[in-house]
Amino acid sequence: MQPNNYRIDEAKYRSLLKYIRLSVTEKYEFPQEIVQIDGVTIATIGNFSASTGKPKSKKTFNVSAIVASALSGKEVLKYKAELPPCKNRILYIDTEQSKCHCHKVLHRILKLADLPTDQENDKIQFLVLREYTPDQRRDIIRWALHEEQNIGLVIIDGIRDLIHDINSPSESLDIINELMRWSSYYELHIHTVLHLNKGDDNTRGHIGTELNNKAETILQISKNNENGKISEVRAMHIRDREFTPFAFEIGEDSLPHLVEEHQFKKNRMDRLASYTDMTEQQHRTALESTFAECAEYGYQSLLEALKKGYESIGYSRGRNTLVNLCKFLLEHHAITKNGRTYSYNSSFHL
Repeated sequence: MQPNNYRIDEAKYRSLLKYIRLSVTEKYEFPQEIVQIDGVTIATIGNFSASTGKPKSKKTFNVSAIVASALSGKEVLKYKAELPPCKNRILYIDTEQSKCHCHKVLHRILKLADLPTDQENDKIQFLVLREYTPDQRRDIIRWALHEEQNIGLVIIDGIRDLIHDINSPSESLDIINELMRWSSYYELHIHTVLHLNKGDDNTRGHIGTELNNKAETILQISKNNENGKISEVRAMHIRDREFTPFAFEIGEDSLPHLVEEHQFKKNRMDRLASYTDMTEQQHRTALESTFAECAEYGYQSLLEALKKGYESIGYSRGRNTLVNLCKFLLEHHAITKNGRTYSYNSSFHL
C-alpha cells in the first residue's frame, strides 16, 4: 500500500500493519545491486544516491556514463550497471536545461552505450521540466512513476528545482521523504544531482544536509586543480566500502573518456582515509566538537553528533563507518557508556 499525505487513524493503522510490521520468521531479500565501481556497490534497488560538484565540474557527463552503462550493460568509465530484466527502463528528468541541450545529453548517452541515435529507444524516457514550477515538476514525476512501466533507474538532474527554498528544513525533508517513498514503493533506484557550495565542498543548503544523512551514496565530481579539462570522481559518502577514485576528460568526440594512471593529489578528506590513522589530537578536536552542545547522548543521537564532529575535521563518512568508529572510541575509552547514554572522556590516550 502506498502511503499518502493523510493522518493515520486507528482503522488505517490496522490496515497498514501487514505492510509495515517486520516479522521475525519471514526472510527479506537484500536489495539488488544495480551499479558498481570496481566491484564496490554504489546503487541498489529501493534506495537513492546523488552526484555533487561545483558548476562546470562535468556532473552531467558523469551521470551520462551511469545511464549509458545501465542501457547497454557494459562498463562505461568505471561504472558497471545491470538493471533487473523486469526493471530495465530508465526515466531521465532534467529540470534546468533547454530541450536543445537535453537532446545533446540524450545523444551522448546513446553514443556511450553504442546505440543508434537516429531512432527512438523505448528503454529511456527523457523529460524536460525547465519551464514548470517546483510543485508542477513534482506532480509530473509522481505521474510518470505511476504511469511508466518497468522503470528500474530514475535520474533527477536538478533536485534543487523540486523545492522553492533550498534552506527550508521542512521542504528539504519533504522531498527527501518523497525520494525514499518513490524508490521503495516503485522498487527502483533514484540518482539525483545537486551543486556544491562555491566556497567549500559542502552540498548546498538544508537539502544537501538531508541528502548526506539519507543517501546510499554521494559521488563528488571535481575539476583537477592543475588541469581543468580533467574531472575526478570520489566517494563523498558511501555505505559500502570506498572505491578507488578515477578521472575522466572530454575527448574530441564530445564524450567522456577515462584518464588512465591519473595521479591524484590528496585532498583533506583523502588524508584522513581512516579513523585508525588519525592522531590523538585529531580525535580530540573532533570529539570536542561532537560534545560541544551536549554532554551525553543516546546511541542514535551519538552517531549523528559524531558525524558532525568528525566532518568538522574533514572526515565525512556514512553510518556503517560511524558505527565502527564508535566501537573504536569505546574500546580506547575516548567515549564511555553509562547505562544507555554515552559521554566524552577527555583523559583518553591512544
